[in-house]
Parts: sequence; C-alpha cells; structure tokens
Amino acid sequence: MDQRNALLRSWMFVPGNRQRMIEKSLGVRVDAVMMDIEDGVAPAEKDTARQQIAACLDQVAAQLKSGKSVTTPARFVRINAVGHERSRDDLAAVVRPGLEGLVVPKVETADQIKSVSEILDHRELKLGLPQGTVRILAALESPQGLFNAFSIATASPRVIGLLFGAEDFSRELNLPLRREGEARDLIYARSSLVTAAACAHVQAVDGVWPDLQDTEGLKVFALQSRRLGFSGISVIHPAQVEIANAAFTPTAEEIDYARQVLEAFDEARARGEGAVAFGGQLLDLPIVDRARQTLDLAESLGIRSSITSA
Repeated sequence: MDQRNALLRSWMFVPGNRQRMIEKSLGVRVDAVMMDIEDGVAPAEKDTARQQIAACLDQVAAQLKSGKSVTTPARFVRINAVGHERSRDDLAAVVRPGLEGLVVPKVETADQIKSVSEILDHRELKLGLPQGTVRILAALESPQGLFNAFSIATASPRVIGLLFGAEDFSRELNLPLRREGEARDLIYARSSLVTAAACAHVQAVDGVWPDLQDTEGLKVFALQSRRLGFSGISVIHPAQVEIANAAFTPTAEEIDYARQVLEAFDEARARGEGAVAFGGQLLDLPIVDRARQTLDLAESLGIRSSITSA
C-alpha cells in the first residue's frame, strides 16, 4: 500500500498551544496526530499554537533532511474554518516541510476544499515541495456538509478522508447533551458519511468518544464504528489509542478465516467447480473479495496469521 494512502486507524487531537503534549504525541503509538489550532485552542493562544506547531514541524523536517530515521505518527494540523482570517494565518504558519496533511473543519461545500487546495498549490510551489505533498482530511460537522459529502470527498485529489464531527453535528440536530447507547441517534449520519467516503474511495474517520472514564463505552462505540464501515476513529487522549487501533485491526481469527475462505475457493475452482461451499455457506465473489481485503489490510499493518498457508 502507498504509504501516503496507508490506512490510519487512530487520529488523536493534540492542543497546539501545549508544547509538551505535542512533543509527547509524536511518540504515542497512534496512527496520526492532529495538532490543533481550532476549537481546542482559545483565541488568545492561537498565535502560540501556530508557533509551536511550526517549530515542531521544522524539527522533524531537519531530521529528515539530515538523513536520520524519523518515526512519528502521520503529522496533520487542524486549522480554523475556511474563510476565517485565522485560517489564512494558520496556512501561512504551518504549511511547511514536515507537514503531511491538514484537517479542514466545518466543511460544507466542495468549493471550500478547492480554495484550500489552491492555496496549498501556491504554498508548495513557493517552498519547493512536490505538488500534492499536503493531504486533506475534511471534517463534516453539519447537515449541509453531510448532504454534500461526496462532492467534498472528490473536490481534490488531496482529500484522503472524511471525518465526522459528532459534537457539532449533534448541536445542529439539537440532540441530548449526554452521549448514550453507542451514539445510536447518529447512525444515519455516520452511515451516510461512510457511504460517501466509499463512493469516493477515501477513508472514513468517526468522531470521538468523549468520556475518558468509560473505556467499555469506547470499545463498544469503536466496534460499532468498524461495523458501520469506518476505517478509523478520532480520539482525545493517549489512553484511548490502544482500544481504537484494536477495533480497526483484523484479529488472528479473522485473518485465519479469510485465508481459509481463499484456500477453499481456489481449491474448488481448480477442481472446476462453479459453486463453492465452505463452512455451511456458499462463497460468492463479494465474500472472497472481502477475504482478500482482510488479508491485504493485515499485511499492510504487518500482521501475520498464526496459521501458515498450505
């Protein structure tokens, strides 16, 4: 799998004005960090956040330029909403070597993504970065954004995924303040986002589980996210990362079953059989393709089955 398009299962928000948190986040076993300049940072602290994020990226870029091996989560920055003066300041400060992507919040139209993409075109050219270096994760946080999800996802080749902004979306629908029942009241919206992302062949990232004390709730919520078709989930604390990664990682049992499905299918086809039965069910091509997807995902994550191929 192209590393630029590798599956990112866990996305962690990190306040950009907390230097120590930024430094620590680069050593967490999370797939991507979202250094924040938007809602997680008070207006008076936004300049500080820009400066500290820029310094962090410069440090990473210097290490990369020197030829040193650098292992960090994917480095994304959540800027302020498109069209706001703060977003222009954000882009001027953080689009630089070391940055891998932007999280663009409160996206409602494809034109907003095109606007950011054009700015990135000019900025990359000025900095001597390869065109398309900076990717985009578009956060959909309103009914209008959800309605335009597919056009947003396909507005630019820079877009690698859609992020569901559950809290803002809940406010728009005037939902109860407390999250209950694995967010069942948001299943339609979340499923709609997943479907749009699948149509556009980009990743779908679910919103956060806000209760840090409720680890069981997070496990159930993350499992539900995967079953709805999300490829990853956003988190707000390092303690949530392990649960998030586990939910979107094939288990040993799933990998072994997928391998057995493929072996049964290949053996039956080699015998010239049209209908293939395995484990009490007929194996049609969609099931076989899903088995291949499971093995491809496991391989991309460096996971091997406990059962070797025959």
